[in-house]
Order: sequence, then structure tokens, then C-alpha cells
Amino acid sequence: MVPRFVDLTAPRIAALPPHTVAVLPLGAIEQHGPHLPVSTDYVAATEAAEAAVRAVAEAGSAPVVLLPGLAYTKSDEHHWAAGTIWLSWDTLMRTLVDIGRSLATSGITRLLFVNGHGGNSALGQVACREIRIKFGLRTFFAHLSVPADQGGRTSAENEHGMGVHGGHGETSLMLHLRPELVHMEHARRRVPEGLLDYEHIGFGKPVSFGWTSADFGPDGHIGDPTGATAEHGKAIFEAAVGRLAEVIVEAHRFTTPA
Repeated sequence: MVPRFVDLTAPRIAALPPHTVAVLPLGAIEQHGPHLPVSTDYVAATEAAEAAVRAVAEAGSAPVVLLPGLAYTKSDEHHWAAGTIWLSWDTLMRTLVDIGRSLATSGITRLLFVNGHGGNSALGQVACREIRIKFGLRTFFAHLSVPADQGGRTSAENEHGMGVHGGHGETSLMLHLRPELVHMEHARRRVPEGLLDYEHIGFGKPVSFGWTSADFGPDGHIGDPTGATAEHGKAIFEAAVGRLAEVIVEAHRFTTPA
């Protein structure tokens, strides 16, 4: 059984055990090329967070509650495409901080963001500190896996570390989670190999650069989804859930050394 924050009464929330971890999935509603649904990041974040919370709760490893996932986030790098619904950076920042304030009022002292969209990363980390300073919560920001454009590894070698959006990994994940929503007949390789000409600037390199998905062609995805499989997606999902479960347990007992 998944302990859901919204299923509890106010007195039960007030009586939650000390250092209960509130888990908030952060998704996105944004174009993912012609082959994946706009719900891709939201599905990934909410499904993984729910599975991790269930595992921790059933094992009794730490007190934890699952918050409803946030679907609309910072997706302005996909602003040009139909289907993208995004919040401005300041709207999302205020939303995350206000959620932190509300949780503090409810007696929650630990908040873990589970992020399924790389575009939220920088802002989410700033929000974590803001919530910590203003309301005293211990805050944590976790990815399902570190995004390739932020130094993480992509799951297909032929993507050259550039499968950052709608590529092999995400497509495999959705083939596992929502195969009926994936249109592999429209999957095409879209890897910006011209970035290999630069030593310092690029995805996963020391110098980042501002970009929109439209910079890389009209299809909107960046990577190579053509070899994606549900089997690989299952492996990605199970690994992510296992890591997140461990993170929840650590977040429950985490303290900064004196």
C-alpha cells in the first residue's frame, strides 16, 4: 500500500512520525518528438516515486508519504511546440517554495523532490535551499537518473552522450510503462553530432550552453530512439526505483555533520 498524503486526515498528518519524508514527483507536460506522449516526464517521475514509496513503506524502512505529482513545470526549452504547457521560472519557484511552506505548517520536516525533467534541475536546487532557509525543512533533489546534458550517461553508445530528450533511454522507459502511447513507427535518429567538434562546450561537458529543442531540428527530440526496447526500459525503471528507495531511507536519517 502506498501512503498518500492526500488520503490522510489533518489530525493524522499532524501526528506523522518524526522526520517523515514527503516525496514530491516533478514531471513535465512537453513535446517529446513524434513518437512519445507529452506526458513522458510526468509518467516517469510519478510511477518511479510511487514504486519507491511503496517499497519503503512495505519494508518499514522509514516513514514516508507520497504527494501528488506536479505536472506543469519549467519546460520553456520546448515552448515552440504544440502540446508543451510550461510555467515561468518565477511561477514554478514560488510554487515549490509555497509547497514547502505549507508542508512546514503541517509539521513535515523533510521534503524530497523526485525529478523526471532535466529542465527543472537548476531551479529545483535553488528552491531546495530557499525552503531550507525560510522554513527549516531538510530538502533533497533526486533525478530518476542524472540527465545526460548534466553529466549523466545515456544508455546507448551511439548517442555519444547526447540522448537528452526522447532518445533511447526515455523511449525504452515508456515502452515499459506505457507501450500503448509510444509510436515507434515515427522514431528517428536525431543526434547532434556536430557538438562533437567542441572540446569544452556541449552536453555533459565542462561548459554548458543555453538551448531550445528547436535548435536541433523540427522533430523536437535529441537522441536515438530507434533501438529502444521495453526490456531495457524495465531495467532503467527498476534501477531508478531501487536508488530512490535508498534515497528516501537516507533522507529520513540525514543530518549535516557538525
